[in-house]
Amino acid sequence: MAGNSQRRNRRTSNKKGAQVGSGGQRRRGLEGKGPTPPASARKGHKKNRIANAQAKQAAARRPAPRRGGVKGTSEMVVGRNPVYEALRDGVPATTLYVQQYIDNDERVRECLQLAGERGNINLMEAPRPELDRMTKGLNHQGLVLQVPPYEYAHPEDLTAAAYDNDEDPLIVALDGVTDPRNLGAIVRSVSAFGGHGVVVPERRAAGMTAGAWKSSAGTAARTPVSRVTNLTRALEGYQKAGLTVVGLAADGEHTVEDLEALDGPVVIVIGSEGKGLGRLVGETCDYRVRISMPGGAESLNAGVAAGIVLYEVARRRG
Repeated sequence: MAGNSQRRNRRTSNKKGAQVGSGGQRRRGLEGKGPTPPASARKGHKKNRIANAQAKQAAARRPAPRRGGVKGTSEMVVGRNPVYEALRDGVPATTLYVQQYIDNDERVRECLQLAGERGNINLMEAPRPELDRMTKGLNHQGLVLQVPPYEYAHPEDLTAAAYDNDEDPLIVALDGVTDPRNLGAIVRSVSAFGGHGVVVPERRAAGMTAGAWKSSAGTAARTPVSRVTNLTRALEGYQKAGLTVVGLAADGEHTVEDLEALDGPVVIVIGSEGKGLGRLVGETCDYRVRISMPGGAESLNAGVAAGIVLYEVARRRG
């Protein structure tokens, strides 16, 4: 019996008793919470999302090569006149292949001179059968220029470049523009009017080929182009970062000259001349705007349309 009593006492002594007081919780509950935080610090507020996006981009920035950017494919420019024009217009190149025993005419000498002046282009002599194999039987006329893969930027690098200069981002996105010459012309306009880059989709769209480089008149060297797998998702990412997405459409609800959203951080989306914006891309846009055309034309070339809108943005910001 004595042993049972001792075991009961031990079990009882191990139990915790009632806690006295609230541990200061009631007192702390009566204290004020301080002044209302600014909008940029309130969770869920638009300015908070913008501040978080800017902080994230600032933390993730790093120098070239661009992080996460995809690479294009290498390209061959063939023929005496195309090779000459590519070298003259500053298209990046790694190697100039020259056929053995080629007729040394004026155009060949000009190409060799331009390649030599660059200083970073290898000159390689090759037999005709080798050039035929490289070009898959194209009429190369004894000259073949190797163009390296283009290094595309990451979409966030375009906004980061703007914030680095304390500027509102100005980006052009292309939906279904398949002509490299249009892409090059748009890159040139973006550079001319203070934009921060161009976004293109990977599929069914022009990339930065030698033709695009030529049309950009050298501005592609300082204006980044980003290539994305899904344009709609890229636009949604820009929206979360605080940018307004404005799509050009012939039946847009607003006109370019009246849309105040162009004053701030903006992505301008331009579709193909024939089909315009795709359905999903059009639904993603915050606004759809049209360019007033008193002359009655139904549509404009993508490069011309981009230049008009970019001029309007630059005029307002100036």
